[in-house]
Amino acid sequence: MTGIKFVVREGALQGRLPVQKLARTCVAECALAAAGLAARRAGLAEVPAARVDDGAVATAFLSERHLLINGRAPVNFAPLSRFWRTADGWVRTHANYPHHRARLLAALGVGEDAAAVEAALAERSALDVEEAVHAAGGLAVALRSPEEWAAHPQAAEVAKRPLVEQGRLDTARARALAPLDTSPLLPAAGLRVLDLTRVLAGPVATRTLALLGADVLRLDAPRLPELPDQHADTGLGKRSATLDLAADRQTFEELLAAADVVVTGYRPGALDRFGLSAEALAERRPGVVVAQLSAWGAYGPWRERRGFDSLVQAATGIAALEGSAERPGALPAQALDHGTGYLLAAAVLRALTEQSDEGGSRFVRLALARTARWLTDGVDGTDALAAATAESDSYDGPEPWLTQTDSALGRLRYALSPVCFEDGPADWSRPPVPWGTDAARWL
Repeated sequence: MTGIKFVVREGALQGRLPVQKLARTCVAECALAAAGLAARRAGLAEVPAARVDDGAVATAFLSERHLLINGRAPVNFAPLSRFWRTADGWVRTHANYPHHRARLLAALGVGEDAAAVEAALAERSALDVEEAVHAAGGLAVALRSPEEWAAHPQAAEVAKRPLVEQGRLDTARARALAPLDTSPLLPAAGLRVLDLTRVLAGPVATRTLALLGADVLRLDAPRLPELPDQHADTGLGKRSATLDLAADRQTFEELLAAADVVVTGYRPGALDRFGLSAEALAERRPGVVVAQLSAWGAYGPWRERRGFDSLVQAATGIAALEGSAERPGALPAQALDHGTGYLLAAAVLRALTEQSDEGGSRFVRLALARTARWLTDGVDGTDALAAATAESDSYDGPEPWLTQTDSALGRLRYALSPVCFEDGPADWSRPPVPWGTDAARWL
């Protein structure tokens, strides 16, 4: 069995729910999966030991807050992305992107003045706001208690699914992975990953695969720019290109023909019209691993709804549990995003490992709402984690797990990855690049 050691630092991520345990477990699963694939490809007799330090984990789970660009702190939430009082409770809005902000304001029939938004929301029920903003294509979710969420039909659908869904799509031949002879050990070396994700879990997963040696090419629609600071934080090790999937299908098909992994982070079904369902991708690229991420899950009445970590916290009862009678609260980090991202990367690595034995195109699927249920249920671990050794130490802040580099964006301070195993990589091989500046082709 793979050896793993935890360095436990109480207070690293403090919350009423076991968020520190969740963060530690998600990173440990990723480190174990990476070490296992590295050992297989390098022909090692023993799997390298993994190490999970709560300090590194807590710092990475707050990476978007620790980022500095030329000394400037990042902008993470827009003024209209927050909790608001309604006539009968609270609603959480998300308006970081200009198009989401415009749809929110249109649904409320007000301008961008926060006081006008506050007044409009105070006159309506939380559920009325939730439905009206959704109908306008915006994002707003009513605050629910855990009991209210448990009674919701979407919660029932989420509860039916495993934390990580996975399966085979066909009988493609087994993948032959080239032997590793690199130092450090890079279990994803030579693999090509198409990254069709946004905010935040998907980019965290692909950022991790880039750390582990994959050639990660992020693709975005040219008319939907990413938030610059967010793109910088999650762009470490990657390249960034724009591509119109409707107008330039030939370029995409050329990329897919040489891709090993495709990661999507859009609403279930949103990319199907471009032939990007798992089944369609496997038909055109036998042997591919398709990793799918969504906010609410691939089934149920909310499957096609947009969502973000903060909204899932509000809907599933987490914000109520972390808050008080006077005001909703929040987890100490966007832990659903970050945790799901590391679980997604781990699932991809394990799919690649299994594929090298058994063949078959593969899919893996995760949802923030399912991770939320895992958290509120108390976070169960695996046998490998139960057998881990542990030591305790103090937590004196994030400085040991922050580093700096120069980049095309300027001087960056950023959080190091918490995914650590013996002889594995300590940092990314390249800094992030400005959004959309690379060509849409493989290295």
